[in-house]
Amino acid sequence: MEIGNIKTPFFLVDEKRLVHNLEILKDLQEKAGCRVLLAQKAFSMYHTYPLIRKYLAGTTASGLYEARLGHEEFGGETHVFSPAYREDEFDEILQYADHIVFNSPAQLRKYGEKAKKAGKQMGLRINPQCSTQEGHAIYDPCSPGSRLGTTKENFDEGLLPLLDGLHFHTLCEQDSDDLEKTAKAFEQQFGKYLSQMKWVNFGGGHHITRDGYDIERLIRVIRHFKETYGAEVYLEPGEAVVLNAGFLVTRVLETMENSMKIAILDASAACHMPDVLEMPYRPPLRDSGEPGEKAYTYRLGGPTCLAGDVIGDYSFDEPLEEGSTLVFEDMALYTMVKTNTFNGMKLPDIVYRDGEGKMNIVKQFGYEDFKSRL
Repeated sequence: MEIGNIKTPFFLVDEKRLVHNLEILKDLQEKAGCRVLLAQKAFSMYHTYPLIRKYLAGTTASGLYEARLGHEEFGGETHVFSPAYREDEFDEILQYADHIVFNSPAQLRKYGEKAKKAGKQMGLRINPQCSTQEGHAIYDPCSPGSRLGTTKENFDEGLLPLLDGLHFHTLCEQDSDDLEKTAKAFEQQFGKYLSQMKWVNFGGGHHITRDGYDIERLIRVIRHFKETYGAEVYLEPGEAVVLNAGFLVTRVLETMENSMKIAILDASAACHMPDVLEMPYRPPLRDSGEPGEKAYTYRLGGPTCLAGDVIGDYSFDEPLEEGSTLVFEDMALYTMVKTNTFNGMKLPDIVYRDGEGKMNIVKQFGYEDFKSRL
């Protein structure tokens, strides 16, 4: 990758790869007759919103700021869900959101009449208690004791007149077979109410643009709900919109040895890709192999004082040295939205590569971005 004089570390989003994903999602909307929203919690680089809104119906938000961003920069439909809304923010949310999804009957009772008078569509998030996660409990909304969504036991039929739709979100990087399983559990528990609803929202976590994803099964599930209940169907993918469309470009600052070869980068797992530590996972790295697969194996770590600021162990054909450039792949999703300035780390700049291959710096960060937060 030719990076010219752009200082590392930086995030790079590639327009051609983004459009590839958007074409798949647009085709899904047309074939299934559903509406697809961008989940801003995964990707909020609003520089790309004029492009994305040519393909998708709108955005979904997790609170006031995302709702405002979607309304102001994207347009189309603006949906919002929060486990609990703040009283001092709710009136402002009403200015931006078209659909407001509540987490519990209590929240619906508290804010429902106000939202209805404001002409908003209202939904209730459901917990179908159908767990399909494998190994990622932190991302399982159906785990025992989950605070996300209303179970059948806690559903209040007296609130049906306030509701325009029902919402469930249980997936994380999963295929449509897990959606089909969840949708059946949802339908078994709440199907008797669906004919009274204008819409049903299948949430996010659908890896629709991943190679091998079973889109035909997804279309069948969507059409079943539309044809059986006459309801509009929404999907809220985040990762699928930018899957494999972003990179984090970094350089080696130093190499050393302590029982193994170690390379210290100018990018930090803790500050610049925290999902590496939270999930955890080993991000793909261009031109590298598994430990021991190639001639030279290194543990790659960040420049912070956190002992666990380690990205992972990778092998290379040639030794790394000061100034070597490394390119981590699939770094658009849950990266820019999660970065932080722990240790006074500089935030990576944001770069956009347009359809003609030209690299444009969209956003640069410096000391004031660190200082102004504190």
